[in-house]
Amino acid sequence: MAQGKKKFKAQRVGAKKHQQKPKGLKKGGRIIAPKKAQVVQQQKLKKGLEVAIRNRIEHEVTQKASLTLHKKLSVLKTPGRSGTPGHPKSAPGSSK
Repeated sequence: MAQGKKKFKAQRVGAKKHQQKPKGLKKGGRIIAPKKAQVVQQQKLKKGLEVAIRNRIEHEVTQKASLTLHKKLSVLKTPGRSGTPGHPKSAPGSSK
């Protein structure tokens, strides 16, 4: 008899190969769709209220700051974004 161990496990004829799933992180967002449309409406309403409250607070703070300073306060606003939210556009002429 031959001595030593077998190097490879014998494969059965006609056996199917299992496809391996890629490990690690996947690209893209991780948003799980809600099961009910009412939840979507509640989230939209909540987001709208948060934005309105934040804008109102910013307006009040700028008004108070402009009254207390002896110089005129000018608030700079960022130009409207045409890209996707959460991803700032790179400035023209800048490279990474």
